[in-house]
Amino acid sequence: MAVEAAGIDIASLVLRVSVGGTLVAHGWNHAFGGGRIEGTAGWFESMGLRPGRLHALMATGTELGAGVLLLLGLFTPLAAAGAVGTMAVAFITAHLRNGFFIFRPGQGYEYVVMIIMVACALGALGGGAVSVDRGLGVADDLSGWTGLAITALAGGIGAALLLAVFWRPAKTPAEASEG
Repeated sequence: MAVEAAGIDIASLVLRVSVGGTLVAHGWNHAFGGGRIEGTAGWFESMGLRPGRLHALMATGTELGAGVLLLLGLFTPLAAAGAVGTMAVAFITAHLRNGFFIFRPGQGYEYVVMIIMVACALGALGGGAVSVDRGLGVADDLSGWTGLAITALAGGIGAALLLAVFWRPAKTPAEASEG
């Protein structure tokens, strides 16, 4: 049993560092990369997320915050929910129409689906032995089915609410002529 627990702790640490580091890098690029926040805002506007600046700031803050929380192993399922939510919005707004493979024109959704699934696995695994969650004594309470439910539901509901309230994609010429 100790070997099994050690494997789970190692898996949690590796996944937290890889997903958390990826989210931090992604958020950092939104804020400080080529187009900075204004470029990210314009890109979000072009996909129908309005107002673009608000969404650029929210996505950037969520990715940076959730990434740091995952790196620390602090409130791991909630941090993983941030990854689920941002990647679910990206899935719907930017990648779904392009098919599965990321090398397709416009980039398919394989990358964002993998981040969503790994984040859900992290919610189930919890922070593990090398985490602030463990130091706070909440690691066991925030793992398993409870952790998975927190991650999937908070991320999914957050994404659904954001899309329902703010996503207004441009109509295609055929849709515009019908309505």
